[in-house]
Amino acid sequence: MPTLTLRGPRHGFRLHQKNWGAALARSWRRWRLRWARHSQRKELRNLDAHLLADIGVTREKALGEASKSIFDLTDVYTHSL
Repeated sequence: MPTLTLRGPRHGFRLHQKNWGAALARSWRRWRLRWARHSQRKELRNLDAHLLADIGVTREKALGEASKSIFDLTDVYTHSL
């Protein structure tokens, strides 16, 4: 009858190694989101008063939003990336 032998992990294999591919993909998604938000905020500066009224935003709010940094992402969605 064959015997079952248990061997430890191979010498070069470490269980705590980070999955760099997943970390890189997550970082890339965050940067794409930041760049998209930054581009949309810049476009808010160029909207006319009637277009701002259509979306329910005042000129002051639009300029305040447009002046935010590219790193300013403070919504719940970014925490799940």
